[in-house]
Amino acid sequence: MALCGGSLRFLLSKSLKKPLPGCWLVLNRNYSAKDAVNYNTNASAQVLDSELYTQDHLALRETIRKIIDKEINPFVDKWEEAGQFPAHRIFKILGNAGILGVNKPTEYGGLGLDYSYNIAVAEELGNIRCGGIPMAIGVQSDMTTPALARFGSSELKKEFLAPTIQGDKVACLGVSEAGAGSDVASIKTKAVRKGDDYIINGSKMWITNGVQADWMCLLANTSDGPAHRNKSLICLPMNLPGIHVARKIDKIGMKSSDTAEIYFDDVRVPCKNLIGEEGMGFTYQMLQFQEERMWGVANALTPMQNAIQETIEYTRQRKIFNHPVLNNQVVHFRLAELETEVELLRSLLYRAVALYVKGNDVTKLASMAKLKAGRLARELSDSCLQYWGGMGFTSEVFVSRFYRDSRLISIGAGADEVMLSIICKYMGTLPAQK
Repeated sequence: MALCGGSLRFLLSKSLKKPLPGCWLVLNRNYSAKDAVNYNTNASAQVLDSELYTQDHLALRETIRKIIDKEINPFVDKWEEAGQFPAHRIFKILGNAGILGVNKPTEYGGLGLDYSYNIAVAEELGNIRCGGIPMAIGVQSDMTTPALARFGSSELKKEFLAPTIQGDKVACLGVSEAGAGSDVASIKTKAVRKGDDYIINGSKMWITNGVQADWMCLLANTSDGPAHRNKSLICLPMNLPGIHVARKIDKIGMKSSDTAEIYFDDVRVPCKNLIGEEGMGFTYQMLQFQEERMWGVANALTPMQNAIQETIEYTRQRKIFNHPVLNNQVVHFRLAELETEVELLRSLLYRAVALYVKGNDVTKLASMAKLKAGRLARELSDSCLQYWGGMGFTSEVFVSRFYRDSRLISIGAGADEVMLSIICKYMGTLPAQK
C-alpha cells in the first residue's frame, strides 16, 4: 500500500463521502511517509475484526498514534503536574494532521468522512497516558462544533469552524452551570436581544478548555418561553469585554485538562453569531450530546484495555508466596470477565455508530453505551488497581491515574441517572412529569 508526501489529507475525491478503497493517510513533513506503517498483527486483526472499521480507519489511527508517541505522551506527567497542557500547540499539530475535523465539510478544512472515523480517532486518543488531554481534544473536535457544522451560517463556519478544525483556535462548550449540570433545561444564563446584538449575563461552570479557549459554543436563554424552546446556541469570542474566567477548578482527576468557571457581565455579541434558529438551542445541544456520548465511550475503550493488559503484565511478574499473582484463579478469571465486558461495550458502541452513520436515531443505544461505559470504567479500574497492591495506591502507575480520571465518565455529558431516564423514556416506563 503506497503512501505519498505532501499535506496530510486522505487520498480521496472531493466528490466522495468516503476515501477511495484501500487509500491511506498522507503525512505532513513532521510525520514522514516511512512512519505510516501498519499496526502490529494483533492490533490490525483486532480493528479489522469489526465490520465498522476498514484499512482507512486503521491508517488514521496509526497517524494519530505517531503524534501521541512523539508530541504528547513524553510530556503527560509534566502537564498533569502543572494542571494544564499547551492546547494551542497540540491542537495545531492535530489540526495540521486533519484530526480535528474528520467528519466536517471539506470546504472548511474537514475531511468529509462519516462519523465512524471520529470513533476511530476517539479510540486511538485513548492511548494518551491520561484522560484530560483526550477529553480536551474531544471537546474541540466533537462537542463544540457539530451544531455549528450542521446548522451554522457560512459566515460563522468561516470565522469559527474552519480555524477550530485547523487548530488555530481553541474551543469550549458553555452549557453546564452551578445549578444546572445534567438538567440542561434549568440553565439561567440569558442572552437578551438589543438591536443587532445579544447582551449576555450569567455564568458557566466546569468548562473544559475554558482557561485557554478562544471561543465558546454558548447555550443561553434567548426568551422567556418554555424551557425546551427558549434556548439558543451562540458562537461567543472569549476576548469580549465582560467575560471573566473566575478560576481554574481543581479536580481529583483529569488534571492536565483546564476546567474553568466563567462569568458574563453585559457581554455584547452580534446576533449574527447565532447558530441556526433562535429557540432551537436545546434541540441542537441534545443532538451534540449524542455524538459527545458515543465519542466518550469510544475514548474509554482503549484505556480500559490498557489497564487490563498492564495489570496482566504486572501480576505475571509480581509474586506473593513465591507464585505470580496472575496464577491465582480469582485474578485471571476476574480479568477475563473484565475483558469480556469491554468487548460487549465495544459491540454496543459499534452498533450505535453504524446505525447513526446510516441516519438513524441512536439516542437510546448511545445512552446505554454511555451508562455502561461509566459503570464499567469504575468497576474495571477498581479491580485492576487492587491487583497492583501498594503500587496501585501511588501516582506512579497508569491504573491509578485511570482510576481517578475515569470517575468522570458517569458524571459528564449527562450523569448515569440521566442516561437511565432517557432509556426509560424510550422503553415507555418513565412516569409522566406533572
